[in-house]
Amino acid sequence: MSAQNVYKKLELVGSSTTSIEEAIHNAIDAASETVKNVEWFEVMETRGHVEDGKVAHFQVVVKVGFRIGK
Repeated sequence: MSAQNVYKKLELVGSSTTSIEEAIHNAIDAASETVKNVEWFEVMETRGHVEDGKVAHFQVVVKVGFRIGK
């Protein structure tokens, strides 16, 4: 990151029935459809849903950083 750039962060929740990694990809892919200059992310929380004693669903809270301005 350059000292001359300015960034804004969005907080998103991605989900997947397959994996935590896919939940992250789903959040980033969705953000990239409407937000320009997405450059980084950080995972803030990881959680899931259990049905009948098995993991049924993964969720991740991610902060997505995107460059604003130039």
